[in-house]
Amino acid sequence: MKHFMIVTNRWKDPALETTEKIRRFLTEAGCRVTVYAQELEGEAWEGILKQEKADGMLVLGGDGTLLRAARDSVESKIPVLGINMGTLGYLTEVEPGSLLESLEQLVKGNYGLEERMLLTGKVLRGESMLMDARALNDITITRNGHLQMLYFQIFVNGKLLKEYHADGIIVATPTGSTGYNLSAGGPIVEPNASVILLTPICAHTLQTRSVILRAEDRIVIRIREREDRETQPMEVSFDGDKNVALCPGDEVRITKSSMVTSIIKLKETSFLDVLNRKLREQAV
Repeated sequence: MKHFMIVTNRWKDPALETTEKIRRFLTEAGCRVTVYAQELEGEAWEGILKQEKADGMLVLGGDGTLLRAARDSVESKIPVLGINMGTLGYLTEVEPGSLLESLEQLVKGNYGLEERMLLTGKVLRGESMLMDARALNDITITRNGHLQMLYFQIFVNGKLLKEYHADGIIVATPTGSTGYNLSAGGPIVEPNASVILLTPICAHTLQTRSVILRAEDRIVIRIREREDRETQPMEVSFDGDKNVALCPGDEVRITKSSMVTSIIKLKETSFLDVLNRKLREQAV
């Protein structure tokens, strides 16, 4: 790799000290480097990704920053490497203490690429398409107002799976199993698996288990209305940052995306090794 983009979360590196350290190291190693430390939206960012044609994208921040960068770079097919400037960091590969050593391995070509599945979600109101977007972690339906339950049905391949009375539902990829899904009590899944996870949020039932489906299954979530209840404001979000308000009758249709995200892997450490370390860190 000889051409890198550095994407920095300014909240995590406000003085750009780590960003400059990386830029200087890579430049001295003979690489071309472009730094993006200001948040760009929509078409401006999409245009940059198409023009850059970089070999790799180094993302400084936490898991949230990496999620956005990885999802946005899918069509440009730029592989991403996460540098952890946050706290837990299940997705980010490089810790600050091993930064220069990791960059040296990257320049030498000692790395691999790991493909991660994405979800595609379409939000429909009658015949109108409100949103068509991808998610690397999860597509989540939650309430957006008073503490009242939501009512929705979940169909899988055209057949009713269950009607839920709950605070919401998380539809997660294996990558997203260590995100909101984990906080809601869902299972941890090896990130290279090919499955889709359904995890209810605070379901009003004694049966609150997650459901694990094949990646090829087609999921439809239909919002229901209760005549004896006031309509509860709710929304669907894609990786937590693309939100659309929902009304009774709306549907969210979710399938496995035909696109994948490429993650740069520098270490031979397995996911189970990382999981073991993270769980020990949290226990301290």
